[in-house]
Amino acid sequence: MKNHHIGLRKNIKLSPETFRELRDFIYEKSGIFFSEGKLYLLEGRLNRRIQKLELESFEEYVAYLKRGMNQKEELTMIFNLVTINETYFFRFERQLKVFSEKLFPVMVKTRREQGRQKIRIWSAGCSTGEEVYTLAIMIRENMNGSLGGMKIDLLGTDISHNVLEKAKKGLFTKNSFRGSMPSHYKAKYFVNNSTHAEIKDDLKRNVEFQYLNLKDVHKIRLIGSVDFIFCRNVLIYFDEMMKKRVIRSFYDTLNHGGYLFLGEAESLHGISSAFKVEHFPGTFLYKKE
Repeated sequence: MKNHHIGLRKNIKLSPETFRELRDFIYEKSGIFFSEGKLYLLEGRLNRRIQKLELESFEEYVAYLKRGMNQKEELTMIFNLVTINETYFFRFERQLKVFSEKLFPVMVKTRREQGRQKIRIWSAGCSTGEEVYTLAIMIRENMNGSLGGMKIDLLGTDISHNVLEKAKKGLFTKNSFRGSMPSHYKAKYFVNNSTHAEIKDDLKRNVEFQYLNLKDVHKIRLIGSVDFIFCRNVLIYFDEMMKKRVIRSFYDTLNHGGYLFLGEAESLHGISSAFKVEHFPGTFLYKKE
């Protein structure tokens, strides 16, 4: 008989065997991989969810998942609970400086010489949108009206519907501003009140957000070709096989001369040798020649 006094229930334990079964199921569906050391993370993050569903054990929860009832929605719930959406404006400032002061202006010039009028930028694993909006702000600031009809497409994708909804709303608390964003940008690009800062509508209109599972190579192809990919601190969720698969998709998606940005502590060593490594002050980036 089910216990309806959910608030009084104790922590539900996740056995190593059930952890592996749950871990393998999540990996099969998303490519997100949890090593043996992540048992307690999954146990802790999913306890409340199991109790809300009025299930008695992780074994029941795995059976519930595999039955397929609301499976897509439940997997989304898991992704929302287990992924760490750690982001803020102007994160990894050295990379952003290279992008806005060197690479982006050169790309504009190159595309113009080629007779092309569009530059496409993709933030893969965009979380709540701070990275995409940071790029939009930097492009506005540093190009200073010199785009000359060049259209800029900014796309953010994520596996979590929850964070995508937040990104689309463009509402941010002070935690999102702990980076090095110049203070006057907050007045220039946000509508501010005592609790939130909201991205102004004219900037929101320049950005698109979509759901995307990076395991889905077919859906990645539908994005079309892009000039810059930002995928920073996302590969940490994948095992080696999945990393290689995702990076191969990124390589295929990038235009020649395009760049891949990873987190400052990440590298493609042992994953791919297809890119040329380019070194800049305090950072390095990956170029598709």
